[in-house]
Amino acid sequence: MTVTGTETTGAGADSCAGPPQGDRRPDGEDRYTISEVVALTGLTAHTLRWYERIGLMPHIDRSHTGQRRYSNRDLDWLALVGKLRLTGMPVADMVRYAELVRSGDHTYTERFELLERTREDVLSRIAELQGTLAVLDRKISFYADAGRALASERTR
Repeated sequence: MTVTGTETTGAGADSCAGPPQGDRRPDGEDRYTISEVVALTGLTAHTLRWYERIGLMPHIDRSHTGQRRYSNRDLDWLALVGKLRLTGMPVADMVRYAELVRSGDHTYTERFELLERTREDVLSRIAELQGTLAVLDRKISFYADAGRALASERTR
């Protein structure tokens, strides 16, 4: 069993990585400073340090001078964390998920359940937003019709 920085791999490996992002270095040469990660991800240095402090990030390697050195695996993990944030997953659940990933393959069931609950929450929010969108569409249609009617009256 190996850890890819995102998920434990073995049979049926699970990667959180999306398509490779531009400006990434080849594996083995992928040592990014915190300022480079800020530029690549849009996160602040404070946020990156906080993620590490609360256990949301795995151990980040350090240079001989003590500076953080991030890898492509770390960038992949940050991309997943960004997606989890967009789902509305509470930070405590994200930290729990990170702990489960670091714990190994025997936590697949718990990870599945956590992500399944999050998926259900997202689907519920999507349904709510679709209802909200329908209301907005009706209002937009009303004002478009009213505007056309007013314009027609003015040209008479």
